[in-house]
Amino acid sequence: MTALEQEGRAEPGNDPGGGNPRFSVVIPAYNEARFLGDCLDSLMGQDFPGTFEIIVVDNNSTDATAAIARSRGVKVVHESRPGVCSARQCGTLAATGEIVVSTDADTVYDAGWLSRIDQVFRADLARVAVAGPCRFMEAPLWGRAYAWALFRIVDLIARITGKVRYATATNIAFRRSEWPGYDTSATQGGDELDLLRKLRTHGVVAFDHANPVFTSSRRLRKGLAYNIFVTCLFYYVLGYVLNRITGRRVIGMYPAFRASARPARTWRRAQALITASVGLAVFAVVGDYAFRLVYSWL
Repeated sequence: MTALEQEGRAEPGNDPGGGNPRFSVVIPAYNEARFLGDCLDSLMGQDFPGTFEIIVVDNNSTDATAAIARSRGVKVVHESRPGVCSARQCGTLAATGEIVVSTDADTVYDAGWLSRIDQVFRADLARVAVAGPCRFMEAPLWGRAYAWALFRIVDLIARITGKVRYATATNIAFRRSEWPGYDTSATQGGDELDLLRKLRTHGVVAFDHANPVFTSSRRLRKGLAYNIFVTCLFYYVLGYVLNRITGRRVIGMYPAFRASARPARTWRRAQALITASVGLAVFAVVGDYAFRLVYSWL
């Protein structure tokens, strides 16, 4: 069940004329009291001259998440079904804006973020969505390198093929009229991979590499090996594929990103060994491919 708890608009999004806002920024939140205030403050500091609303979806929080959102005067809706896809679905259904912007509660934005999204949409009316990169704040070196490489590759592929192959759910905007709905049977991945796949069938998706968001690096705290094998391969890739094939949650949700104790020494040593092995394997494969590619050009 979805229930509207409170309606309101952040000060930058007020629309005295009573018309629909240009943007609806949808933020799913489960126990995000630590980060949500900074997120909302940076959104309310946007230099976008038009109207926009901010919608926080309280996904069964037990902390002050909803109270913080109300104190900022934004719209708050409640989604009782756990999971980010259900929360984004709820928030998008409550949206009244022409364009819905998907993001996260542990993320902040520079003042021109919404303005740049608006410019890309206005540059080509055929565009149904605009995606951008994210950068991890206070991340370890490997985390910064990972984000840099991932979105550089996405940008390069988009420039060469004209198609965006990956989008992060913390930085994607789409026309409300072209929204295909979220797959609420999905857990992680469904709110970005499945949405992007469906949007591409509706029209052109653009990627703006010059318009990043800045998100918490808390998901990186367990190290590179854990993020590769557990977070990415198990929960995101395998979970998304199996849940999509079966139409139900075979693999459940990834545990919420919260402060955790430092990994045990044994696990840290295992991480180092796995990381080194994976690094050597990737280097060998990429190096061999690059050599073959260069050789073919000669």
